[in-house]
Amino acid sequence: MKKSQIFFSIFLAAAILSITAAAQTTGKISRVEFKETVLKNGLRVITVEDHTAPVIAINVTYDVGSRNERKGRTGFAHLFEHMMFKGSENIGSGEHFTLVFNNGGTMNGTTNEDRTNYFEALPANQLDLAIFLEADRMKSLAITKENLDNQRNAVQEERRLGVDNVPYGKSSEIQQELLYDNFAYKHTVIGSMDDLNAASVEDVADFFKTYYAPNNAVLTLVGDFKTEDALARIRKSFESIPRQPAPPAVDMTEPEQKAERRATIEDALARLPQVDIAFKTVQGNTPDFYALQVLSSALQNGQSSRLYQKLVKEKEMATDVGGYADEKRGTGALYISATYKPNMKTEDVEAAIYDEIERIKREGVADWELQKAKNATRRNFINGLLSSLSRANTIGQYAVYYGDPNLINTRLDKVNAVTKEDVMRVANKYLKPTNRTVVVTTLKAKTAGNTGGVQ
Repeated sequence: MKKSQIFFSIFLAAAILSITAAAQTTGKISRVEFKETVLKNGLRVITVEDHTAPVIAINVTYDVGSRNERKGRTGFAHLFEHMMFKGSENIGSGEHFTLVFNNGGTMNGTTNEDRTNYFEALPANQLDLAIFLEADRMKSLAITKENLDNQRNAVQEERRLGVDNVPYGKSSEIQQELLYDNFAYKHTVIGSMDDLNAASVEDVADFFKTYYAPNNAVLTLVGDFKTEDALARIRKSFESIPRQPAPPAVDMTEPEQKAERRATIEDALARLPQVDIAFKTVQGNTPDFYALQVLSSALQNGQSSRLYQKLVKEKEMATDVGGYADEKRGTGALYISATYKPNMKTEDVEAAIYDEIERIKREGVADWELQKAKNATRRNFINGLLSSLSRANTIGQYAVYYGDPNLINTRLDKVNAVTKEDVMRVANKYLKPTNRTVVVTTLKAKTAGNTGGVQ
């Protein structure tokens, strides 16, 4: 590890320790004070001045994800995330990584259905570098056939490693296709091989112009700087980038599901059978979503949860069980996954899961379960505030998802407002047999000459 990286790690650790000590002393979460500014070209800039440690973090979140893709061009948003590291007018291919790492920083980018983000954390004296790097690629991404072919191959290999050649990879993809009717969420972020092969340089250039515009992005800066000075630097680098027409709105309507949907898939890579259940629910940052978070926690979060106790401990039919309430800008889902022993019948595993769901629908959750769920949410949320980078990423996402960066200060209040009656209500409203999508993964039968070992 280089000296600069060691120093940055020390700075980051100091910041985390300082914030943790403050939270333990006061028993409260400090309010995140921020300033929001809109540049002339429509770029939203959110600044959080924090002198706890000499570090800065910058996040640029673009309002584009796989939900914005059209049929025949799936995987485009994720492909573009890769393209954004292949160089721009003043930065060579891969040089973005080199400049950040050699100056003691860290960086990455991620894509999901609802947004794409890019972020760096650096020592505070490298603020200009962080701003320059993000502005240069927003303004002048290098879109060439060579870069496209290179990253197309990289994404296709990522698909092979993450979907096609891993246990249960295809099961997840099939479940998403079954669960949703609207194309926005019906296809996976990684996309299909055929669609990736069909992408042209012209497609990429059009996508860049449409979605990678300043008026379709939020820049969040957190750390050790003077706000007015930082805003002046941001204006100098970003304000000359021309705004573009607003991208077309995405149809997020999802029809009501009227009957259970089900599929079974043989998986040659799986060593244990698995059942994946999804109940279609509601968009994030709504009262029902927060109640579903609490419900999911009571049902399947940790070894004290109902499903773990019933399926793993008591009945000894499953080796693992768990899931989550998915947060989306459109219709989300509550996911349950149980990996079970080969000698168990799938219908018995499912019946045990549904019995616990019905018990919550009849009886609700206990006081301790409600408090446990809220405590877990609080702990996870506080952990997400400890570093400048995680705060920048969180604020950027809230600003793009809901137009509300202040959700970072109010989210826990919304979780704390959930009552036992709310949990029972959403269980009865959403966890219905007609509202579920089930994918069962079975083991591929051994053939002559195949002993089940590594081939």
